[in-house]
Amino acid sequence: MSFSIKEASERLGCPAHKIRYYEKEGLLPYIQRDEHGNRQFEQEHLDWMRLMSCFRATGMKISTLKHMVRLALDGDSTIPQRKAILSEYKEDLQRRQYELAEALEAVDNKLVIYEEIEKGRLPSESKLLSQMDSASKQ
Repeated sequence: MSFSIKEASERLGCPAHKIRYYEKEGLLPYIQRDEHGNRQFEQEHLDWMRLMSCFRATGMKISTLKHMVRLALDGDSTIPQRKAILSEYKEDLQRRQYELAEALEAVDNKLVIYEEIEKGRLPSESKLLSQMDSASKQ
């Protein structure tokens, strides 16, 4: 079953211009066109777009996606190279995930401190900062 760009856009939940951009960048090879020149998408294209959208949401560069597509077009002999790229990328994502978890914990801790200040259980941060400023000037 083929889908128009409007249908593909609706099914993917993304704007049509994003799909056109991905095609223009060579990330959607083999898109067929009907007799009027309209793009015709197959389910495999939509699946690939979902995967690329996931990769893009993590910050993967278009150039990396292009490289992956070029390798995929070269056939299964490039699977080791594609696996290596994704393995390296996964390590980077795990590192970033750890950093984000630490940052989230810091934000949560700061929110608890603000709650305690508002309830009068901790001194004001302004006073603490003033004391630090005074101490640094001595």
